[in-house]
Amino acid sequence: MSRCKIYLFLLTLATVWLTSATYAEIVLPRVIGSNMVLQRQKPLPIWGTAAPGERVTVKFAKQAKQATADTAGNWKVMLDPLAASAEPAVMTVSGTNTIKLENILVGEVWLCSGQSNMAYEMRKNSKVRKPDSLDKNSPVDELERAHNHAIRIFWVNQKNLKTSGNYLANWNIAQDSALKAFSAAGYFFAKNLNQQLRVPVGMICSAISGSRIEPWTPAEAYDLSPYFKEQAKGKPVKMEGDPGKFYHSMIEPLAPFAIRGFLWYQGESAVYLAETISYTYKMQALINAWRSLWNDERNTLPFYYVQLPPFYYSHSTGNKSVLTPETLPLFREAQAIALNIPNTGMIVTTDLNDDIKNLHPPFKWEVGRRLALLALAKTYGKKVVYSGPIYKGMKITGNTIELEFNNTGSALVSKDGKPLNWFTIAGSDGKFVEANAVIKGNKVIVSSPNVQSPVAARFAWSEDALPNFFNKAGLPASPFRTDNPLKFSSYF
Repeated sequence: MSRCKIYLFLLTLATVWLTSATYAEIVLPRVIGSNMVLQRQKPLPIWGTAAPGERVTVKFAKQAKQATADTAGNWKVMLDPLAASAEPAVMTVSGTNTIKLENILVGEVWLCSGQSNMAYEMRKNSKVRKPDSLDKNSPVDELERAHNHAIRIFWVNQKNLKTSGNYLANWNIAQDSALKAFSAAGYFFAKNLNQQLRVPVGMICSAISGSRIEPWTPAEAYDLSPYFKEQAKGKPVKMEGDPGKFYHSMIEPLAPFAIRGFLWYQGESAVYLAETISYTYKMQALINAWRSLWNDERNTLPFYYVQLPPFYYSHSTGNKSVLTPETLPLFREAQAIALNIPNTGMIVTTDLNDDIKNLHPPFKWEVGRRLALLALAKTYGKKVVYSGPIYKGMKITGNTIELEFNNTGSALVSKDGKPLNWFTIAGSDGKFVEANAVIKGNKVIVSSPNVQSPVAARFAWSEDALPNFFNKAGLPASPFRTDNPLKFSSYF
């Protein structure tokens, strides 16, 4: 090829590149689209890509903000905080091209994540055997009447946050086929929030069945954790799964979309590995990483999660040598310790499995309602009872142990009116036996004729425990033990 032809060829390539760069269209991330809900009362980042140096204008709710794409083509504007609005509105994003987004509301936005019980779809909810106590307005039939335009949903999988291709994520009104594929726990959380706050609610669900906690956490979060640094001294810390895999593909692309907080339902895969306190620190690493991703320097974004329900983990053939009926209670204890992380909350689900051979119990409507109670009380300042009894302390009096509780509500009760069950007591020999348990005001007095000098008590300390100890608001007590509980350290 002659020098002249080479010159013309290079000139053509340069012209094509300059032309494509000059006329590159504005592209928005998938999470910014028609039908979305924008978070009220917070600055609202709107971002995307365009040709380097291109001027981009975003117009919404009588605001017009401009930004210039940087050398990599990235741009971002910040809309001023808005009040809630159920009136559909239009947003335009313009530059070389114009994008018109329609039917946008302003309200509350939450991100829910985890494994299969969070991913549990509304289509499965509609197949649940309807309990005898539920009437024609049963939540099992929710799909038939879910047409509330003030609830919007955005479902994420491993592929659909791409800006092109056949796997596209979109905001939808929570109804019909879109709702069938959406998280039941996430939807019922949104429904309860919408009913109580009277504002639109947007739910983003990013969950993968069978996933461990590590893929939802970037690898560098473990490098920053003093706990895992300490554990790594002398030998590497083994991390199950693939750290960061889902974080980078299913969480990171959502930021910095303005949200109110996070919901988390995960841990079944960790129980199978008999994890305890290490899971608490993994939760801390995940929470810190997600808050950092959303530039939450004060750690104020709430993180509410689900303590696991009863299930026969010890009947598993996969890891039977290390799984016992106490493996689940030990894991629940690790989950409860995570409440020491700022702005967290936990719901108890000991009553939400009607078949403890089923790893995916129904009653996701109640999971969603209890998570909503947490949010209403701790995030929105509503005066509602949001937790069942939580063990506070004990006092030995003769041959009895007095157990004291927080979150007693208006009264402690036996849910079915029968004697309290699943309390055990032990003397210095450490042998726990069934205890008589009696409610006395805001305390429970436990004793046994077989233990004259008790030193410790436990409650619901077995994977198959279905206890009847509640407060009058209908919320169950959290399992606990008074002897040798797991400790958290100054790492918190």
